[in-house]
Amino acid sequence: MERYENPIEHACSMQLEQTYICNGWERPEDFCLSAWDTVSPFVMTLAHGGENFYDGWMKNPKSAMISCNDGFRPVSFLLETMEEDADA
Repeated sequence: MERYENPIEHACSMQLEQTYICNGWERPEDFCLSAWDTVSPFVMTLAHGGENFYDGWMKNPKSAMISCNDGFRPVSFLLETMEEDADA
């Protein structure tokens, strides 16, 4: 990594088991912009009833496992739909 990456003091603030709830189109507060650019198409699709990404590779068709595109610090996100209204 040292051979290719410029030192970045606070490159990624994601923490293990963090949970975010969003409405499908608006980036949650404090969610990494670069990661949001990667996951947002899947979030939007799930929020509008889409499912079964990539020919059924997830056991739950209303979910997706997506990784951000930071090759130095990859973070994976489990995206799942919620049955209840998140605003309630």
